[in-house]
Amino acid sequence: YGYSGRAKEDLLKFFGVQSLEVFGLKNKNLAQETAAMLYKYLEETQKRKLEHISKVVYYENNEYMPLNETTIRNLELFSTNRGNSKIGNLRWVLDETVTSMGARMLNHWIVHPLLDVKKINSRLNKVEAFVRDSPFLRNMRGVLDGIYDIERLLGRLSLGSGNAKDLLAMKISLKAIPLLKNLIAEISDFKEMNNELVELDNLVDLIDKAIVEEPPISVRDGGMIADGYNSELDELRGISSKGKNFIKELQEREIKKTGINNLKVKFNKVFGYYIEISKSNLNSVPEEYIRKQTLVNSERFIIPELKEYEEKVLSAEDRIKELEYEIFYEVRMEVVKEIVNIQKNARIIAELDVLSSFAKLAVEANYVKPEVNVDNNLKIEKGRHPVVEKMNGVNKFISNETELSLKKRFMLITGPNMGGKSTYLRQVALINLMAQIGSFVPAKSAEIGIVDRIFTRVGASDNLAEGQSTFMVEMQEAAFILNNATEKSLIILDEIGRGTSTYDGMSIAWSITEYLHNVVKAKTIFATHYHELIELVENLEGGINFSVTVSENENGVVFLYKLVKGGISKSYGIEVGKLAGLPNKLIDRAVEVLNELEEKKHFESTSQLNLFDISEDRKKGKLQEVSNKTHEKALDQNEMNRLIDKEISNIFKDVDVNNLTPIEAMNWINQAKKRYE
Repeated sequence: YGYSGRAKEDLLKFFGVQSLEVFGLKNKNLAQETAAMLYKYLEETQKRKLEHISKVVYYENNEYMPLNETTIRNLELFSTNRGNSKIGNLRWVLDETVTSMGARMLNHWIVHPLLDVKKINSRLNKVEAFVRDSPFLRNMRGVLDGIYDIERLLGRLSLGSGNAKDLLAMKISLKAIPLLKNLIAEISDFKEMNNELVELDNLVDLIDKAIVEEPPISVRDGGMIADGYNSELDELRGISSKGKNFIKELQEREIKKTGINNLKVKFNKVFGYYIEISKSNLNSVPEEYIRKQTLVNSERFIIPELKEYEEKVLSAEDRIKELEYEIFYEVRMEVVKEIVNIQKNARIIAELDVLSSFAKLAVEANYVKPEVNVDNNLKIEKGRHPVVEKMNGVNKFISNETELSLKKRFMLITGPNMGGKSTYLRQVALINLMAQIGSFVPAKSAEIGIVDRIFTRVGASDNLAEGQSTFMVEMQEAAFILNNATEKSLIILDEIGRGTSTYDGMSIAWSITEYLHNVVKAKTIFATHYHELIELVENLEGGINFSVTVSENENGVVFLYKLVKGGISKSYGIEVGKLAGLPNKLIDRAVEVLNELEEKKHFESTSQLNLFDISEDRKKGKLQEVSNKTHEKALDQNEMNRLIDKEISNIFKDVDVNNLTPIEAMNWINQAKKRYE
């Protein structure tokens, strides 16, 4: 609305600079306008100057890995899918910080994984320095634990809402800077940090001399400036103190003079100081006493000497409060003058807190330093899920291997529910993310090739508010991945196509698999119940099949949570239902129905008929393969089955496979099944 023309001038005025190049805003008109409007809004709403806002930082998207809302939710970075934001999420695992500044920086790092391998390894090297030197780690955390929230303190003090307690907290925090510098001075990985930390001894001394050890909350009632800091204040305090002693001495003198033992010198806000005498002693009141008020049982008097001291004492106390606030304001402004250095210190302190937090976690949970590079490899030896491991105990988690590259980039995982597929998917993504924020990872070893994005398609959910079904949400998430992923991405898929009919869902999952492998070429891990995809992946150049292992015995199944090479075509759905507590009668009936269905089934699974292969010759070969296997099965059956086999042969004669479209082939299979039944 015409503001953009003034944005540059306003920013120059706001920050008192000659050029916006110092903020990296040259020729970035939209960024200038946005920054200027935001500053103007804050200035108008806060009704004061914003000294603590000293610069504009231009955000470059290419510095960080973008994480969309879906990925943040699916990986449970800050809350679980059950809505718990306190435990059971990645932040809960990583947060060993001891300062509020560190906790906020950790949040920022989690959603801003780095893309620069040098910056990542710089963080990892610092964490390693802490891990290798336990006294260094212990001493660092001890110093950090005594530091207050400098950023918030600075904000309050610069906006004028801070008090003397905030100044005292600032002093205590700034006194820690020399200790921090001393700890990191001799460690090369921390050289840059050490140079950036600024000792502010002059500010520490100022606050130490000016502010008492236990100041009041209010800055208008006095009592916050230390004795000996200001001579005028000391003199006024002397007057006030002597004045109070004078009152005591005057009372004793007047009692002796008048002989009235119950004579009292008192004070209230209406009359100030006065002498109170009971009515039984009114005969002894001297003539120079001036009557001021009559009460039921007593009368109140004043004398010139009392009023003179009253004026002197009260004016001194008023001036003391006024002068104390003036001194407080001066000290506060000295702090504000150092705003740039204090903010720099706060940032370094926050970084030291997060890095030492990572180190503490690494030591306690047996994490390792990942090897991070620009290659397109992902190799994790004995990887673990950081959250599940912490929830269940370190010794109870079953570790698994991962090895993906450009050549072996598509990993299909089959197997039953409760077998650990979803946990494995998330653990691979989380290990990758943790490495790129500079954390050690839960594994025996890890080689992480930097990924530009982590895409996730996990679980099923409706968006009823926008009228979107589970399947629509699923397809939108899949479309987002297919349209934005690159060869440098990591894609995690936990079921695709389950929200619609079997044929539609399987066909979509099939085509997505081919598209990701052939076109996108990103490192992909796909967990599915569509066993028909196993053969497809076997025939893909970069495809590898894995499955979760299950042990069967007379009592049922035991999930081993171990990933092994090769697909598995059994789902164990009934066994999972049994473990979940479904009634025994229901389980028995399910077994009966399953047996009946398997007896009726005569064709191999759809995975033997690649309906999405554009080669007509291959379709013909697949159909012949189905025919051969059906015939072999029939040889072992009775005469009835021999006749059925003859009927099946007739069915195959009725179709011209060279001219079948995929949909026609699917319909033909359905009709053939009905004829067989």
